[in-house]
Amino acid sequence: MQELIEELKGKIIETLYLEDVNPEDIDEKAPLVGGDLGIDSIDILELVMMLEQDYCVIIDNKELGEKVFASLEALAAYVSENSPKTAASKVGDE
Repeated sequence: MQELIEELKGKIIETLYLEDVNPEDIDEKAPLVGGDLGIDSIDILELVMMLEQDYCVIIDNKELGEKVFASLEALAAYVSENSPKTAASKVGDE
């Protein structure tokens, strides 16, 4: 899971063009929306598209989005549980 969290940190920085942010600056437990990163609803749409493209994960309603984007840990857990790409890598780990 830690590997996925680190990967997501990089993808968030890249997707949102956060030039002055390093992966170690992102607190895994802090709120993603309205937190220190300044992520807003437009940024969330960008992240939703990245998740669909890179992980084949669909976030199709506001309630789910609020849960998934509560923190980086919540995001990583959702991707881990719902992405066919991470599920395939888990099979190899067992």
